Amino acid sequence: MEKLTILGTGSAMVTKCYNSCFTLSKGEEHFLVDTGGGNTILTNLEKAGISINKIHNVFISHSHNDHITGIVWIIRAVAQQILNENYEENLYIYCHKDVENIIRNICNLLLQKKFTNFIDDRILFISIEDESCFNILHWNFTFFDIKSNKHLQYGFTTELNNSKVLTFLGDEPYNGNLSKYSNNVDYLIHEAFCLYSQRDIFHPYEKFHSTVKDACENAEKLYVKNIILIHSEDKNLENKKRLYTEEGSQHFKGNILVPNDLEVMEL
Repeated sequence: MEKLTILGTGSAMVTKCYNSCFTLSKGEEHFLVDTGGGNTILTNLEKAGISINKIHNVFISHSHNDHITGIVWIIRAVAQQILNENYEENLYIYCHKDVENIIRNICNLLLQKKFTNFIDDRILFISIEDESCFNILHWNFTFFDIKSNKHLQYGFTTELNNSKVLTFLGDEPYNGNLSKYSNNVDYLIHEAFCLYSQRDIFHPYEKFHSTVKDACENAEKLYVKNIILIHSEDKNLENKKRLYTEEGSQHFKGNILVPNDLEVMEL
């Protein structure tokens, strides 16, 4: 069974949920996409029933701390399992070279040598560039530069075993040059910082983010079947699903998915 587990849905400064990250899973194996900003990544993996021993592939989209810092805890946890002789095969970290250098530096600063000794031995970096293609868990992934206005950042597209296509656009507004990765896809994972009606409260455009309205207008233009909205503010989580769906449905005729942390979706 192929499924998407949302480990976190929040933007950088949330306190009531975790930063945006998720796994794509096939059977017992999991591909981790981003890691959030702290060791809550380990907490949420545990709550989701995902064993660190079943994660052998991680993608870090860019170097903002709410996406990258959790990788230190993943590396430490994997290294400990290797030391305990409980971790089979290797851990592969897919990222561009700038992100790799940052991860190496923070690990060397924060982790004991007994953990960092496994980097380049059992914990391996796989460098990605624009349109790099890799087979991960028997899915073919194409990674692409999202044309960020802030930092170099990558998204990806992949075709699932049921021939459905899923595209992850990172955490910045959709760039029209990415239509070949996004047009007519079955699932589009798109950031939505806040409601358009609350743009004067949260100032998404000053932060290079989209509103729910913007994300859903993009999905409509791209003939997307399902849009998954993440990387949002956390001030009204109790009513977020309803409010985001109500605003989004005015601009998009497809299916709008507004997950909570730890929500699981069958693909």
